Amino acid sequence: MRYDLVIFDNDGVLVDSEPISNRHLAAYLTELGHPTSYEDSIRDYMGSAMHRIHDLVLERTGRRLPEDFDDVFHARVFAAFERELQPVAGVAGVLEKLAADGVPYCVASSGSHERIRVGHRATGLDRWFADEQIFSSQDVGRGKPAPDLFLYAAERMGVEPVRCVVVEDSPLGVQAAVAAGMDVYGFTAMTPAAKLAEATQLFSDMGELADLLV
Repeated sequence: MRYDLVIFDNDGVLVDSEPISNRHLAAYLTELGHPTSYEDSIRDYMGSAMHRIHDLVLERTGRRLPEDFDDVFHARVFAAFERELQPVAGVAGVLEKLAADGVPYCVASSGSHERIRVGHRATGLDRWFADEQIFSSQDVGRGKPAPDLFLYAAERMGVEPVRCVVVEDSPLGVQAAVAAGMDVYGFTAMTPAAKLAEATQLFSDMGELADLLV
């Protein structure tokens, strides 16, 4: 293994949550008078922390989202996770191989700690992640595309950024990894390869990742 730490994004990389969460986000924003299609949500918000949604809506419309927006949105999404969420195909095998080979790994997500844990419990991925391997944008001042979250995860895991590789599926996440001075592998299952062009390498099948990292 050429890296000392593998940092996984969560949504769309570990759990197949992006279709669910963006469907509900588009519907809720539209319900609040901000017409948003599923495609709009993927383009504008995929991979971002909640504060970015608030910031973009305010910037574009001059109107603030309701104070309980995050709570209502998360309640809807978490209920859908319990019914529908699946792990990304092939990711359990990747985690199993990393663990067997003794390669350190963690998750660094724009989502909240609660969102990460709900998703992992619903998909059975919680068996692969101890609390000390889970990092959220809640832990730092700025979410992706700022590098803060990835740098924080590397520091907490005791690994220099140059020895880390990030696995990401969003343009914002790729930008954050590059800004952190880390290699980044762009997962193109949902995102057009052209939008992840800054990545060190692109791949479309999660089952291939373990071999690509060697």
